[in-house]
Amino acid sequence: MSRPLSVASSPYLSTTNPKDSLMPHSFDDSVDALRAGADEVGQVRLLLAQLTTEEKLGLLDGDGEFWKGMLGFYEQGYNTEPIVAGQVDRLGIPGIRFADGPRGCVVGRSTSFPVAMARGATWDIELEREIGRAIGAEIRAQGGNYFGGVCINLLRHPAWGRAQETYGEDPVLLGAMGEALLRGAQEHVMGCVKHFALNSMENARFTVDVSVAGDVLREVYLPHFRQVIDAGAASVMSAYNAVNGQWAGQSPELLTTVLRQEWGFEGFVVSDFIYGLRDPIDSLRAGLDVEMPFRQQRAQVLPAALEDGSLDLADVDRACERILRMQLRFAAQVTAAVPPVSVVASAEHRSLARRTAQRSAVLLRNAPLAGTPVLPLDAAALGSVAVIGSLADLVNTGDFGSSHVRAPEVSTVVAGLRNALGEERVVVQATDALEPARLAAARCETAVVVVGYTARDEGEYVDDGNRSLIDLVFPPAEDPALVEAFEAAQRRNAGTFGSGSGGDRAELRLPREHEDLIRAVCEVNPRTVVVVVAGSAVVVDPWVDLPAAVLLSWYSGMEGGDALADVLLGLVEPGGRLPFVVPRATSHLQAFDRAAAAVEYDRWYGYRLLDRAGVAPRYPFGFGLGYAPVTLTAAQARTDADGLLVRAHLECPGPRAGSQVVQVYGTRVPSDPERPVRELLGFARVEVDAGGRAAVDVRLRTSALDTWDVGAGTWVPFAGELRLEVGTFHGDPAAIEISCAVRGPAASLPVS
Repeated sequence: MSRPLSVASSPYLSTTNPKDSLMPHSFDDSVDALRAGADEVGQVRLLLAQLTTEEKLGLLDGDGEFWKGMLGFYEQGYNTEPIVAGQVDRLGIPGIRFADGPRGCVVGRSTSFPVAMARGATWDIELEREIGRAIGAEIRAQGGNYFGGVCINLLRHPAWGRAQETYGEDPVLLGAMGEALLRGAQEHVMGCVKHFALNSMENARFTVDVSVAGDVLREVYLPHFRQVIDAGAASVMSAYNAVNGQWAGQSPELLTTVLRQEWGFEGFVVSDFIYGLRDPIDSLRAGLDVEMPFRQQRAQVLPAALEDGSLDLADVDRACERILRMQLRFAAQVTAAVPPVSVVASAEHRSLARRTAQRSAVLLRNAPLAGTPVLPLDAAALGSVAVIGSLADLVNTGDFGSSHVRAPEVSTVVAGLRNALGEERVVVQATDALEPARLAAARCETAVVVVGYTARDEGEYVDDGNRSLIDLVFPPAEDPALVEAFEAAQRRNAGTFGSGSGGDRAELRLPREHEDLIRAVCEVNPRTVVVVVAGSAVVVDPWVDLPAAVLLSWYSGMEGGDALADVLLGLVEPGGRLPFVVPRATSHLQAFDRAAAAVEYDRWYGYRLLDRAGVAPRYPFGFGLGYAPVTLTAAQARTDADGLLVRAHLECPGPRAGSQVVQVYGTRVPSDPERPVRELLGFARVEVDAGGRAAVDVRLRTSALDTWDVGAGTWVPFAGELRLEVGTFHGDPAAIEISCAVRGPAASLPVS
């Protein structure tokens, strides 16, 4: 780095050269002081006062050299070890030691959990917190202190390529699951929530400008972010896209007005990688603290900007204080010993991944044959099973982008069924060729057809050919040979992480060869089970009534094949419920242009749009079947000091235990045409014993009904009559209705 600079005075600038001190106050000294009850701000400023200007600037970006780091991403792999930003050895400051997600700890050979959308389908807050705890432990065991994987961007359209990385289309579900993951991870490491904000399309993410009204932004697209921030998130990652004409990574409105002034966020903001800012000085002033992941734009610009006065040292110090505050706070709070490396992909964590995959599987159809549903299969009485399709024996855990976890091994569908039934009963036809598929299906008692997508169809997308953007943000190279090596590595990897890989889906239907495969197998075998692998909604209407059963199994992680066998054979319930709506046709949703230069986001998408238009979905938001019938029998609402609470009563009259997700939706009375017909206010998962009964409390977030007064710049709490629907999916005709009056933040007792 450049020499220390002579700059204007700052409240954090030491009057002596810190390097002349024989006994510097170290990071560990401040951690000990905090644990002993010292003032946090004082300890932060004590450390900051000892830093040279050069060291301060070093906190504001990654530590690695840009061209070497980029070459390493393509040759060794992305984030194979923690990415470090702001390490200061002289004072023992560890810096940010970044590990990506959310599929698991990206560093090393870690546990690959089902993708976040699959986990959204569990509707299981405690399970997601357990996953966060496991990921945090694996990060810390491998030298990291920061988890960059709490992704809660709202699924506005199912064609979004990175839909698999988030939890669904509803802010209440997103907030609950994101908070759970964060709280679990932060038992070990700092957590980062991303991408702030309105990052819900992939191909155009570096260039698109999203327009949104201030009330819609706060009421629809940001409540879940605020919930995770209020839960104590250490950090936020900005988005690539522009919002209302300003790049999100240098937007004062998002990073200062909303995040810090309206919400009181105390942590630090990092850029999304490589392309996350366009102006090094403006981004710092706007509230972006760290440019990730290398010494890139800021290293080229900020030293001279301090020299010529175009940047004030106070702006640098403000960012440094936020960065140091969170490092100190978490180092002081996390007192448990560093987990051993043996925790990584341990038996315990693999078991958790398997349990999650079981619970995420969504049974969409289970037709009776001879009076009995085809699922679950009876392993004892079952003859041979044909497993058909090019995806049947493919390692397919999701895209190859920044969330890719390099698991030590992966259980495929074929492997899972062979483990459960033995090789002799499993006939494999791992192609999409129609005639071999018909022959295999015709000679077996049951056929399992695996269809869907891979990383080539949907996922993270990097446009390596955008020369204008590359020329803008890439620093000059001192070594031309290094640039040549990097560009050659790009070309070699173009089909996995770069142009030609992933991106937004071209359409919502299955590939035509997969639809043809389903039809061909169903023609010769009535006991056909279709397993769909995808990261979001699939339009299934052209074929869904042909097979006996349809199961959405997602990108289900390293234990997915064994988990699917458990579900198909009835060892466990298919526990998933849809975290989005499945339309009957793509045309029933709002338009999606994956090459758009500009787009407007309004309130109307997903189930909200279909409700407003009066269009019935193929499968509603929150829908999913189980093997055991678990039904609602009664529900009551009451208030306590924390607001409105619903108690739901359920029963499971059959011979096997079951589970259900109780969902509570709210409707304004009278209805407001400018607001959704009904909105999710709360949910709870419950297990019910065979022949048993259970009750569960559902805490409602009536704040989801509050409105933002754009003129006054304030929230207006909902007050008025509210009709609650307590059911098991959106629009459930069997839902129990409760009417109550809401008087501001608290609600009265039910009136009917």
